[in-house]
Amino acid sequence: MIDAYEDPGTPDRRGGARYLWWLVMRQPGRCAAGAVFGSVWMVLLAATPYAMSRAVDDGLGPGDMGALALWTGALFVVNGVNSWLSVMRHRTMTRVRMDANFRTVKVVVGQTVRLGASLERRAGAGEVVTIGVGDVQTIAQSLTAVGPGIGAVVAYGVVAGLLLAVSPLLAVVVLLGVPVIGLVVGPLAGRLQGTETEYRERQGVLTARIGDLAGGLRVLSGLGGKNLVSDAFRRDSGRLREQGYRVGAVTSWMQALAAGLPTLFLAGVTWIAARLAAQGQISVGELVSVYGYVAVLVWPVMFLIECGYQLSRGVVAARRVTALLRLEPPADAATADPPAEPSVLDDPESGVRVLPGRLTALTAVHPADALTVVDRLGRYTPSAVTWGGVRLDGIALARVRERILVADPEADLFAGPLREVVAGRGDPADEDVLRALRSAAAEDIVRGLPEGLDSVVSAQGRSLSGGQRQRVRLARALLADPEVLLAVEPTSALDAHTEATVADRLRTARKGRTTLLATTSPLVLDRADRVLFLADGKVVASGSHRELLDSEPGYRDLVARDAGEGAAEEAVR
Repeated sequence: MIDAYEDPGTPDRRGGARYLWWLVMRQPGRCAAGAVFGSVWMVLLAATPYAMSRAVDDGLGPGDMGALALWTGALFVVNGVNSWLSVMRHRTMTRVRMDANFRTVKVVVGQTVRLGASLERRAGAGEVVTIGVGDVQTIAQSLTAVGPGIGAVVAYGVVAGLLLAVSPLLAVVVLLGVPVIGLVVGPLAGRLQGTETEYRERQGVLTARIGDLAGGLRVLSGLGGKNLVSDAFRRDSGRLREQGYRVGAVTSWMQALAAGLPTLFLAGVTWIAARLAAQGQISVGELVSVYGYVAVLVWPVMFLIECGYQLSRGVVAARRVTALLRLEPPADAATADPPAEPSVLDDPESGVRVLPGRLTALTAVHPADALTVVDRLGRYTPSAVTWGGVRLDGIALARVRERILVADPEADLFAGPLREVVAGRGDPADEDVLRALRSAAAEDIVRGLPEGLDSVVSAQGRSLSGGQRQRVRLARALLADPEVLLAVEPTSALDAHTEATVADRLRTARKGRTTLLATTSPLVLDRADRVLFLADGKVVASGSHRELLDSEPGYRDLVARDAGEGAAEEAVR
């Protein structure tokens, strides 16, 4: 089975069926073993009625107790071996499914990481969640066809051969049975793929809506939009339910046929065999064997129908996975090297210049303007920004990401111990993690959790308050210690006392490093080396916080409006 750190390989992204075949070929030995175990297991099921017929004809009929004992012993051995084969088959196929499951998870996670910031513009959150929660399991389950599916085909052929020795008529009936079943079930499998595809698409949309609701319910309640969104969710969930009924209708027919067709098959072949025995064309022992063969055939036929059903669903799920895997991040043809030393980041469109080794604050009449500037400086949107005189979009993106970090206020927090949440992809010492938390004035979070750094934080930090989440995000950015840190509203959810503490410690932690803070907080602005004031997306004034309060009425009004007159007066003093 694939190791957690093993390379999953390069998946075949050309289609659902090709992806399933790729999963098989990544573990050929195990899949071959599953096919062998499944085939021998089903063939030995057919050996049981053969041994019974021999015991009747060679032992009971002539009264030969030796032959009867011999064939009875053979029955015991065959069933004992088959029990062991059944265990090995199940164990092997479980490993096959688990490998397919984990391998698919790894390639999907790897692709989402590869897409990076472009993921949310290329695929919806609901689509990715649906793939991870449902499609991965469906794909893994479809690989059941590798073991029992192949075994069913082999056993079917063997039983047909055994029946040929008893009666050519019975063999012909059995051989024609599977094509007839295929004609009956085939259209249902095609219809299932269509309804399942639409169901999965609707499920992805609804999952995305659930995620939006979970993250923004408080805001919706405050705006009075909760009922509007709940009505839309009710309509979407109703459509999904109706589509689920359609999928269930097709599925129920396939499962009914899986149980009913083998029974009709059994009845038809048994009736023919009984007529032949009554006419003296076959012996009583052969009649017993025919009944046993047909009873055994119930398993292969059921497996064939079930495998067809699972493969149909697996192909649909694999198509969704391959659609995600075919997405490509924006092409990056840049090859230039970044400046060798800390240099100026210059955005000519807005006039923002971020000086190296300084703490710069950026405040705007419209906060969206500041966010747009940060996106340009971090190379998340096309721009003419230069870094040390070199166009930022001409520098290899990987080199930019190594040295410039944009700390988004809504950056994802993954579930896990607090230590790992703050550490990110690195493996820092606890002392470094605690130092970063202290710089973000977040040491109280560690003290308040029952197991300190080992305490588990829920996804998106929902077990923490808004202010705690904000400080954890800031601590993670400080621990990364980038050459250039661009942080958006790092203290907006904090009270005045905590905000002042964060501002002081942030200045100390980033001393000598290039830092830009997009903020309207007077407590943070007062501690910046330089403040840039934007209006209509352009820098209209720059200087220290107190200089701008004295000389720029628009800046003074903005700070007072954002923090209240009392906070503004406190900042002036």
